[in-house]
Amino acid sequence: MSRPVVLVVAAADMEAEAYRGYCLQSVAAAYDVILITGEEPSWEVPYLRDCMVVPDPADPVQLSAAGQALAERYDLAGVFTWTEWYLVAVARLARQLGLPTNAPEVMQACRNKATSRALFARHGVPSATSVSVRTRAEAEAAAERIGYPVVLKPAAHAASIGVIRADTPEQLASAYAFAERAAGLGQESTSVLVEEYLDGPEVSVECVTYRGETTVVAVTRKTVSDPPYFEELGHCVDAADPLLDVVAPAARAAIRALGITDGVSHVEMRLVDGRPRLVEVNGRIAGDMIGHLVHLATGIDLPRAAADIACGRAPDLTPTRSSAAAIQLIYPTVSGTLRRVSFDGISPRWLDRVHFQHQAGDQLLLPADGGTMFTARIGYLITTAPNADLARARADQAAHRLHIDIAPLAGSASVTGGLAA
Repeated sequence: MSRPVVLVVAAADMEAEAYRGYCLQSVAAAYDVILITGEEPSWEVPYLRDCMVVPDPADPVQLSAAGQALAERYDLAGVFTWTEWYLVAVARLARQLGLPTNAPEVMQACRNKATSRALFARHGVPSATSVSVRTRAEAEAAAERIGYPVVLKPAAHAASIGVIRADTPEQLASAYAFAERAAGLGQESTSVLVEEYLDGPEVSVECVTYRGETTVVAVTRKTVSDPPYFEELGHCVDAADPLLDVVAPAARAAIRALGITDGVSHVEMRLVDGRPRLVEVNGRIAGDMIGHLVHLATGIDLPRAAADIACGRAPDLTPTRSSAAAIQLIYPTVSGTLRRVSFDGISPRWLDRVHFQHQAGDQLLLPADGGTMFTARIGYLITTAPNADLARARADQAAHRLHIDIAPLAGSASVTGGLAA
């Protein structure tokens, strides 16, 4: 029997296989996959029935033309993406083709954090005080009204790019310049947000919504770098995490406030005095291999769920495991040139994988030196265990078997607490 055909729109950057390969593999196990991407496919080929390359899949005109051409060639059951930058364009394409989708305006609200904050406030979802600004003077005035410390961030970016904390008025000018540079690259907005700092541990809630009903699948506990930056250094998912009952109502409320009716969502929040306060909602499967951690810990397949929902099918969200998994993201302690990176010894069964995305000779730039996670991160390792504490302990144990040698950048003073291999 022929299988349903699903159209996937996905980025083709150099690390797509390392961070999204599991998604494509999962979807291809149940569907014939047609891919729209920005470069000729390589590792993706074994999972594809067909592919179309367009210069910029985020461009609605280019994506519409490609999608229409493929719809004439195949009986498409659905279309979706796990790439943040394509969310709005893919929603427009799905509507154009008459396929299941959230409204493009809903995806726009997810992408624009100022819009998200306004909707959270309107619907009574606990969030952070937030002011959209266009100049440094406006940022200074907003920070005085909110009270220090404040967080400055691009209104429409991702991956903690351009996010920085300012603790005093003296730090505000450089913090605004840092956020403004990243904000200028935004597609949905180029403004900067000045926000109340939410003081508490950061978590994300992995959710699946089908026809307006949201199932909270897992909670991800995060390790974040020391101020002023917000680089994510590690994640851990435990199927039996007691926080699930604490964060689930806030996650569902945020999804309702934004108008999400279908799909997988990655809901970020902080626990302030033990109570959830929303950071943002990403209308897609989480990055940093979190979907893979969820599968290792619970058996629930988020990429398959996303494909099912895109094709109008009810997803199977039945847990088949109850364990834990952790990812440790490998960063240098200083910007510089990578001279050596290796993992020594025999890999134990609980070490799911080790991946290096940089090699000897590559330059590594931390945020303090103008870099991002893409220029700083060396790679990652993933561990499994019966519970979260042991999964994290095993990740630390494995990290001690990494050998990383870096020639520091001349004049760099970017040693950052918490960013370490």
